Amino acid sequence: MASSSSSSTLMKYHVFLSFRGEDTRLNFTTHLLQALKDEGLDVFFDEEKLEKGEQLSQALSRAIAVSSISIIVLSADYASSKSCLLELSDIMDRYSVEQQIVLPIFYHVNPSDVENIDGSFKESFDEHHEARRSVDEVKRWKTAFAEVGKLEGWHIDGSISDRPETQYIKDIVAYVMQKMKKHQVFLSLGEDTRLNFSNHLVNALEKVGINVFPDNETLKKGEKLLPTYSRAISASNLSILVLSKAYASSESCLGELSDIMDCKHNPTDKHIVLPVFYHVDPSNVRNSGGSFETSFEEHESKQPTETVQRWKIAFAEVGKLKGWHIEGGKFDRPETEYIKDVVEYVIKKLTNIGFESASEELVGIEYQKNAILKLIKQKDCRVIGLWGMGGQGKSTLAEAVYKKLSSEFESHWFLHNVREEIKKHGKESLRNKFLSELLKSNVDIGTPSIGSTLAQERLNKKKVLVVLDDVDDSDQIDYMGVKHFGYGSKTIITSRDRQVLESGGTDTIHKVKGLNKNDSLQLFSTFAFKQLNPAVGFQDLSRRFVKYTQGNPLALKVLGSDLNKRSINYWESKAEKLKDCPPEKKISEALRSSYDGLDLVEQNIFLDIACFFKGEPMERAKLILSGCYKGAECGINKLVDKCLINVSSTNFSIDYFGYSTMGLCKLLRDAIYMHDTLEEMGKDIVCQESKTLGKCSRLWNLKHVEEVLKYNKRTDRIQGIKVDLSRMGNLLFQPSVFESMINLRYIFFYFPRSWLRKEHEEYKKLHTYQDDIISLLDELRYLVWHYYPFKSLSSSYNPKNLIALELPYGKMEQLWNEVHQNFFKKKNL
Repeated sequence: MASSSSSSTLMKYHVFLSFRGEDTRLNFTTHLLQALKDEGLDVFFDEEKLEKGEQLSQALSRAIAVSSISIIVLSADYASSKSCLLELSDIMDRYSVEQQIVLPIFYHVNPSDVENIDGSFKESFDEHHEARRSVDEVKRWKTAFAEVGKLEGWHIDGSISDRPETQYIKDIVAYVMQKMKKHQVFLSLGEDTRLNFSNHLVNALEKVGINVFPDNETLKKGEKLLPTYSRAISASNLSILVLSKAYASSESCLGELSDIMDCKHNPTDKHIVLPVFYHVDPSNVRNSGGSFETSFEEHESKQPTETVQRWKIAFAEVGKLKGWHIEGGKFDRPETEYIKDVVEYVIKKLTNIGFESASEELVGIEYQKNAILKLIKQKDCRVIGLWGMGGQGKSTLAEAVYKKLSSEFESHWFLHNVREEIKKHGKESLRNKFLSELLKSNVDIGTPSIGSTLAQERLNKKKVLVVLDDVDDSDQIDYMGVKHFGYGSKTIITSRDRQVLESGGTDTIHKVKGLNKNDSLQLFSTFAFKQLNPAVGFQDLSRRFVKYTQGNPLALKVLGSDLNKRSINYWESKAEKLKDCPPEKKISEALRSSYDGLDLVEQNIFLDIACFFKGEPMERAKLILSGCYKGAECGINKLVDKCLINVSSTNFSIDYFGYSTMGLCKLLRDAIYMHDTLEEMGKDIVCQESKTLGKCSRLWNLKHVEEVLKYNKRTDRIQGIKVDLSRMGNLLFQPSVFESMINLRYIFFYFPRSWLRKEHEEYKKLHTYQDDIISLLDELRYLVWHYYPFKSLSSSYNPKNLIALELPYGKMEQLWNEVHQNFFKKKNL
């Protein structure tokens, strides 16, 4: 897209091709250029440069500005050319400011040499210095060059074991077509509107940055290239048909219209068609009447009957679609107002289908997404279940389908992590929030079922699209009111348990499959090499790792991240370790290998997050973990780099922390998340520490916590305890229960917010045999205890390591004695 300073510049090119002419002008670049053109893409290249290797013209910067994608063919002598480096710098300037898509091709060069400016590139830059070029100019070139080396692209090493160039070119063209499809409008028009209405419409669309095919320059020339147009239709999301009096007299226009309607009929394509009835009656289009009747009679005398019949059927179907009718009479609105309405409509439609989440970018998702779209088109398929193991991409697939279809429904909502959200907030609270979003008004239902309420009646009239993500109980499906959604509604439910989906009344269940070998290799390479194919010398090892993961996207992502920038010896050692795993353990072992590659502190931070801090505000977790481990922030960053956790911005809702004397409970937007499969792996690692109760380092299982407290099975190995008190019955324990837990750092005894909002008689779940003060150990960093059953903290307790203290709703009369007053003031507790 053009910069703001040149927003009126027309979007002329799909692709800008940057290359060193003397290196690739007669081989790779020529073939790539032709392949891109064959797909109907407008490619900017300098004709003289392609033939002679001469410098570019001064139009370079303008051409880059009006291109959507820049492809940089980085060959051995690329950096020796001043014009190439000027191109590259300009491209990267626009990449950093405008997020222009940049695709590097590492052609017979090592990507690390580009990133580090090494090998022949170092010599080239040294020559630029010797040529007394401006120091600032060369520095700018080097910075841009190194940045390109960090981008994902294709590495064509040219060795005897490498793939043929034709395969790389095919992949590159497919990638460009996928990227270009997101913001492309195809315009079909008759000759009688080319220089007036259609010209003004294209100009208005291009002014807001929408790429239109054909552009205004082509319109002015009146060019008609049928094969190119046909490919452009298939590569577009939306087609505008300007149906004028002369439209049906053109065989090329009717051919375009038929191709457009074929795309619309394809259930997996979702091609949007917008007719503009320009000075014609829509009923004449539907019935092939008026001047259109004469046009079709003329075609019947020249063309095969089957061809004309196909045109007439498609023409009549277009006449039934909703669009704009511009009569052109003296009482009609000005054309400028119609054009404004059309542009706003197009922007809205492209926003819904174009700005999709990372889910759409996931390698290999398209095939399964199309399968779900076909199921959704079936009238008898109201509730669709997506079933598969953890990390297989169920939520990702559901999100891609949701993004694709949401604009077609009156109301829509994606309810993430149903299982965890119910644990945090309770079913009733979650349902009320969910229904409020669907009905666009506050809903408060206090009964187990929705029943004969106003909410039910309103839902019955709503055509909605809903995703219930990660459901683990069939009752949750009915509780959320799925059966009350109106005619035409669609519900997608993801679960690891097939029986949950069957019992929950799904009409069909789609098993989410792993990625195929090629897609798996590409996804793995994205994380292992930061490019779309394996590096030279790592092809065979990469295929071995891909085989171990069995196409599981999470395993590919985690394992690839762990191997990134590792030596080939490390790769071979890791592969040897996984070699003897039985098939059912391959994925878990692939994930486990990333954990094994952490140092001791990083492993402990990972286990703490899995057991205690998943979903917590980032700043809170960082503060507490920093009080337990040196270099905790670096450790957290390492976990993020290895894809073992991720930090996401969210409207964070505090669950069990009612208040904090340290001010830790502000609504923080960054929270720590971890995939369920990795969480389970972490907890399994803790469980494997010992089969003896009380000898594992972390406790979260309700039964285990109850037995340790009730029967005083305390040990010095316990580092943290977390339990939801609402799930526990009243329990008696000795005040000395924590005395032997000399390494205890965390105590989380909490009630969920959903529980605290209600009137409960028995909040007090933990009781002691006497009213004595409980003994706490000095290693304690974090103490959360709702309805703390004692009147004060022990006078023998030294809070020197305490970071946060939260004791709401309890019997506390005096928090600490006078000995500790000054200490707590210094720590701001």
